[in-house]
Amino acid sequence: MPEIRTYDREAAVTYAHTWAWRRNPLYYDFSAIGGDCTNFASQCLYAGAGVMNFTPTFGWYYKNAYDRTPSWTGVQFLYDFLTRNLGPGPFASEVSLRQLEPGDLVQLAFTATDRYEHTPVVVRVDSPTLTGILVAAHSNDADFRPLSTYSISRLRALHIEGVRI
Repeated sequence: MPEIRTYDREAAVTYAHTWAWRRNPLYYDFSAIGGDCTNFASQCLYAGAGVMNFTPTFGWYYKNAYDRTPSWTGVQFLYDFLTRNLGPGPFASEVSLRQLEPGDLVQLAFTATDRYEHTPVVVRVDSPTLTGILVAAHSNDADFRPLSTYSISRLRALHIEGVRI
Protein backbone atom coordinates (compact mmCIF):
# COMPACT_ATOMS: atom_id res chain seq x y z
CA MET A 1 0.00 0.00 0.00
CA PRO A 2 1.52 3.37 -0.99
CA GLU A 3 2.25 5.92 1.69
CA ILE A 4 0.05 9.03 1.62
CA ARG A 5 1.42 12.43 2.45
CA THR A 6 -0.07 15.90 2.70
CA TYR A 7 -0.35 18.05 -0.39
CA ASP A 8 1.65 21.26 0.13
CA ARG A 9 -1.00 23.84 -0.71
CA GLU A 10 1.25 26.77 0.14
CA ALA A 11 3.89 25.58 -2.34
CA ALA A 12 1.26 25.15 -5.07
CA VAL A 13 -0.16 28.64 -4.50
CA THR A 14 3.30 30.23 -4.30
CA TYR A 15 4.15 28.61 -7.63
CA ALA A 16 0.87 29.89 -9.12
CA HIS A 17 1.60 33.47 -8.03
CA THR A 18 5.20 33.26 -9.26
CA TRP A 19 4.32 32.03 -12.76
CA ALA A 20 0.78 33.34 -13.40
CA TRP A 21 1.95 36.20 -15.63
CA ARG A 22 4.95 34.49 -17.21
CA ARG A 23 6.21 31.06 -18.27
CA ASN A 24 8.61 28.76 -16.45
CA PRO A 25 11.32 27.94 -19.02
CA LEU A 26 11.46 24.34 -17.74
CA TYR A 27 8.07 23.70 -19.38
CA TYR A 28 6.86 24.16 -22.93
CA ASP A 29 4.27 26.92 -23.44
CA PHE A 30 1.24 25.32 -25.11
CA SER A 31 -0.61 28.65 -25.56
CA ALA A 32 -0.30 28.63 -29.35
CA ILE A 33 -1.42 25.01 -29.76
CA GLY A 34 -4.59 24.67 -27.75
CA GLY A 35 -3.89 26.50 -24.51
CA ASP A 36 -1.58 26.38 -21.52
CA CYS A 37 -4.08 26.28 -18.64
CA THR A 38 -3.87 22.61 -17.71
CA ASN A 39 -0.09 22.60 -18.20
CA PHE A 40 0.07 25.48 -15.71
CA ALA A 41 -2.33 23.71 -13.32
CA SER A 42 -0.17 20.57 -13.50
CA GLN A 43 2.95 22.61 -12.75
CA CYS A 44 1.22 24.05 -9.67
CA LEU A 45 0.07 20.58 -8.62
CA TYR A 46 3.59 19.25 -9.02
CA ALA A 47 4.94 22.12 -6.89
CA GLY A 48 2.57 20.99 -4.13
CA ALA A 49 2.88 17.24 -4.65
CA GLY A 50 6.53 16.73 -5.60
CA VAL A 51 5.66 13.36 -7.14
CA MET A 52 4.80 12.46 -10.73
CA ASN A 53 3.22 9.22 -11.90
CA PHE A 54 5.32 7.76 -14.73
CA THR A 55 2.73 5.22 -15.85
CA PRO A 56 2.66 5.48 -19.66
CA THR A 57 -0.53 6.99 -21.11
CA PHE A 58 -2.63 6.93 -17.93
CA GLY A 59 -0.17 8.44 -15.44
CA TRP A 60 0.67 12.08 -14.87
CA TYR A 61 4.12 13.33 -15.80
CA TYR A 62 6.08 15.81 -17.88
CA LYS A 63 9.63 15.29 -19.16
CA ASN A 64 9.37 17.59 -22.16
CA ALA A 65 6.80 18.76 -24.73
CA TYR A 66 6.99 15.42 -26.54
CA ASP A 67 7.31 13.13 -23.53
CA ARG A 68 4.36 13.75 -21.24
CA THR A 69 1.03 12.14 -20.47
CA PRO A 70 -2.28 13.47 -21.82
CA SER A 71 -3.27 14.26 -18.22
CA TRP A 72 -0.49 16.85 -17.89
CA THR A 73 -2.07 19.14 -20.49
CA GLY A 74 -5.61 17.89 -21.16
CA VAL A 75 -8.54 19.13 -19.07
CA GLN A 76 -10.58 15.90 -19.10
CA PHE A 77 -7.49 13.70 -18.87
CA LEU A 78 -6.32 15.57 -15.74
CA TYR A 79 -9.75 15.15 -14.17
CA ASP A 80 -9.71 11.42 -14.96
CA PHE A 81 -6.22 11.00 -13.52
CA LEU A 82 -6.88 12.92 -10.31
CA THR A 83 -10.23 11.28 -9.55
CA ARG A 84 -9.07 7.73 -10.38
CA ASN A 85 -5.43 7.72 -9.36
CA LEU A 86 -4.52 4.89 -6.99
CA GLY A 87 -0.79 5.06 -7.74
CA PRO A 88 1.90 7.66 -7.13
CA GLY A 89 1.09 11.35 -7.33
CA PRO A 90 -1.77 13.61 -6.31
CA PHE A 91 -5.36 12.42 -6.08
CA ALA A 92 -8.58 14.39 -5.78
CA SER A 93 -12.32 14.23 -5.40
CA GLU A 94 -15.02 16.34 -6.97
CA VAL A 95 -16.53 18.54 -4.24
CA SER A 96 -18.81 21.52 -3.69
CA LEU A 97 -17.43 25.06 -3.68
CA ARG A 98 -17.64 24.98 0.13
CA GLN A 99 -14.89 22.38 0.27
CA LEU A 100 -12.37 24.18 -1.94
CA GLU A 101 -9.06 25.31 -0.48
CA PRO A 102 -6.13 27.18 -1.96
CA GLY A 103 -4.14 24.83 -4.19
CA ASP A 104 -7.26 23.03 -5.43
CA LEU A 105 -8.49 23.19 -9.02
CA VAL A 106 -11.68 24.14 -10.77
CA GLN A 107 -12.58 23.14 -14.29
CA LEU A 108 -14.84 25.34 -16.37
CA ALA A 109 -17.18 24.77 -19.31
CA PHE A 110 -18.04 27.85 -21.36
CA THR A 111 -20.42 26.58 -24.04
CA ALA A 112 -23.72 24.78 -24.29
CA THR A 113 -21.89 21.52 -25.01
CA ASP A 114 -20.69 21.66 -21.40
CA ARG A 115 -17.28 20.30 -22.39
CA TYR A 116 -14.81 21.36 -19.73
CA GLU A 117 -12.20 23.59 -21.35
CA HIS A 118 -10.25 25.45 -18.66
CA THR A 119 -8.39 24.51 -15.47
CA PRO A 120 -7.61 27.43 -13.14
CA VAL A 121 -5.87 26.97 -9.77
CA VAL A 122 -7.54 28.24 -6.60
CA VAL A 123 -5.24 30.76 -4.89
CA ARG A 124 -7.59 32.21 -2.28
CA VAL A 125 -11.02 31.46 -0.84
CA ASP A 126 -12.75 34.44 0.76
CA SER A 127 -16.16 32.76 0.64
CA PRO A 128 -17.55 29.63 -1.09
CA THR A 129 -19.05 31.67 -3.93
CA LEU A 130 -18.04 32.49 -7.48
CA THR A 131 -17.11 35.97 -6.30
CA GLY A 132 -15.18 34.76 -3.25
CA ILE A 133 -13.05 32.10 -4.96
CA LEU A 134 -9.97 33.59 -6.62
CA VAL A 135 -7.87 31.73 -9.16
CA ALA A 136 -4.66 31.90 -11.17
CA ALA A 137 -4.51 30.62 -14.73
CA HIS A 138 -2.67 30.56 -18.02
CA SER A 139 -3.96 31.01 -21.58
CA ASN A 140 -5.92 34.05 -20.45
CA ASP A 141 -3.30 34.80 -17.81
CA ALA A 142 -4.69 35.72 -14.43
CA ASP A 143 -3.92 35.86 -10.72
CA PHE A 144 -6.42 36.59 -7.97
CA ARG A 145 -9.20 36.47 -10.60
CA PRO A 146 -12.70 35.85 -9.18
CA LEU A 147 -14.50 32.89 -10.75
CA SER A 148 -17.49 35.21 -11.23
CA THR A 149 -15.60 37.05 -13.99
CA TYR A 150 -15.70 34.00 -16.29
CA SER A 151 -18.74 33.23 -18.49
CA ILE A 152 -19.31 29.80 -17.03
CA SER A 153 -21.82 27.31 -18.34
CA ARG A 154 -20.77 24.69 -15.76
CA LEU A 155 -17.95 24.11 -13.32
CA ARG A 156 -16.54 21.30 -11.24
CA ALA A 157 -14.37 21.70 -8.18
CA LEU A 158 -11.48 19.33 -7.48
CA HIS A 159 -10.16 19.07 -3.93
CA ILE A 160 -6.67 17.58 -3.76
CA GLU A 161 -6.92 14.95 -1.01
CA GLY A 162 -3.25 14.07 -0.78
CA VAL A 163 -0.24 12.59 -2.54
CA ARG A 164 0.74 8.94 -2.80
CA ILE A 165 4.44 8.19 -2.85
